[in-house]
Amino acid sequence: MAKRFYNRDDETMRLNRFLATESGGLAVIYGRRRCGKSTLLQRVLSGPHIYFQADQRELPLQLEALAGSIGQILKDFEKAEYRTWDALISSLVARADGRLFICLDEFPYLVQSDPALPSVLQRFLDEPNGKIGWILCGSSQRMMHGLVLDKRAPLYGRAREILKIEPLAPGWLMKALRVDAMRAVGAYAVWGGVPRYWELAAEYSDNEEAMEDLVWNPRGILHEEPGRLLLDDLRSAVQPYSILSLIGTGCHRPSEIAARMGKPLSSIARPLAQLCELGYVLRDVPFGENPKKSRRVLYRLKEPFLRFFFRFVLPYESSLAQGLIRPAKNAWRQGRQQHIASCWEDLCRLAVPWLSDPETEWDAGAVWWSDSSKQAEVDVIAISLDKKSLLVGECKWSDRKKRFDLNAIDQQLRQKAKMLPTAKGKRIVTSCWLGGHAGSIGHIDLLRIPEDVMAALKF
Repeated sequence: MAKRFYNRDDETMRLNRFLATESGGLAVIYGRRRCGKSTLLQRVLSGPHIYFQADQRELPLQLEALAGSIGQILKDFEKAEYRTWDALISSLVARADGRLFICLDEFPYLVQSDPALPSVLQRFLDEPNGKIGWILCGSSQRMMHGLVLDKRAPLYGRAREILKIEPLAPGWLMKALRVDAMRAVGAYAVWGGVPRYWELAAEYSDNEEAMEDLVWNPRGILHEEPGRLLLDDLRSAVQPYSILSLIGTGCHRPSEIAARMGKPLSSIARPLAQLCELGYVLRDVPFGENPKKSRRVLYRLKEPFLRFFFRFVLPYESSLAQGLIRPAKNAWRQGRQQHIASCWEDLCRLAVPWLSDPETEWDAGAVWWSDSSKQAEVDVIAISLDKKSLLVGECKWSDRKKRFDLNAIDQQLRQKAKMLPTAKGKRIVTSCWLGGHAGSIGHIDLLRIPEDVMAALKF
C-alpha cells in the first residue's frame, strides 16, 4: 500500500524545478531521521532518473550496487567493473545520452567508505554543460553540513537547491490519524510532527495502545529512538543524552543542568548549542529581550516525542525492561494533562501569525515571564506588525470539560500587561486559548479553541 503523503508542496515544487533544469547541477536535502526525505524523493523522481539508497558496506560493494541501479537505465552498465568513484562517474557521463539525475540517499554513508567522493563530484559538477544532475540526501545533519554546507567543503556553493526537511505542521495530524482537533492535540503531545511516527501510530486503535507497543515495550520500534537520533548527528551521545534527560525532567536553567551533571557551566555550553542547532532543544528568553544578550535563559525540549520519552519512558526503564509497564502508565495518567497542556501552549504560540485578521496582523508568538513572581507569566504574547498593538494570552487545557470565566482571565491579563515594558503606548488585545471547555462566560477580545488552532497549522 502506498504511503500517505501530506503537504510538502513547496519542497516538491522546488525539486521538480531542479529536475527540469537543462544542465544538471546539484541539490542537497537533509534533516533528521523519519521526516519523510526518502518518501519525498521517491515521489518526485519519476521517469528515467536513478534513486540509490546507500548503506554502510565497503566501497566495492557500494559501487557494484549503484552500477546495478544505473544498469536499469543504461543497458549493460553494471557489466563493467568500477573500482573508484571517478571510474564510475566518468563512464556514466560518457554513456548518458541526455539529462540524467542521480539521487544518492544517505550520502554520508558513501563518504565514510570513500572520503574522496565529494572532491570527485566537485570536479564533474564544475565541468560546463554537465548532463548529469545530482541529488545528495542525508539524515546526519552534522555530516551534511560538513560535506556540503561548510565553507571549507569541496561542494560548498555548488548547490542550486538546499532543502532542510523539517517535521510536518501539526494541523495535518487530524487527517493522518483521522481524529478531531482535541484528539489531534493529544496525539501531537506524544508524536510531534514526525510523519513516520504518525504512520506507525495510525496502525493502532487509539493513542495509548500505540504508546504501549511502540515506546513502552522494550521491543518497540521507538523505544530507543532518542539515542539513535543523537548518534546520527554527534560523535558521542552520552553528554547530550544526559542534558536532554535533565531538561525533560524539569531542569531548564543552564546552572541547574550543569550542577546536576557535576560539571562547570562552561562545559555544557557547546553541547547545548549543538542540541539547539539540531532542533531538539529550544532556547527561550522572555519576550522583548535580546536573545543574544539576555541572561534570563530557559531551555526546553522542542520535540514533543522527546518530552514524552524523557518524562514517561526513561525514568521507568528498569521496570519496562522487566515487562512492567504499569509504573510508566501510572505516571502518564497522573502527568498526562500537564504534559498535553505544555504542548498546547506551544501550538497556540505557533498559530498566532496564522490566525491574524485583516485588521491586525501578528508577528510570531512567544512567552514572557518575570523572575520576581511565579504568577507573572504570559503564555502567549505577540506584537502586531505595525507595532501598535500587543497580544497577551492565557492557555487553558482540561481533559474534563469545564466552564471558564473569561471576564476573570481578561482582567488578569490586563494586570499582567501593566508589568510589561513593551506594552507602553500600545493597544492591549487579550486572548484566551481554551482546550477541553464546555462553554464559557464573560468576554475577552479573542477566543481560540483547538479547531481554530489545528486548522491554522497546515502551512
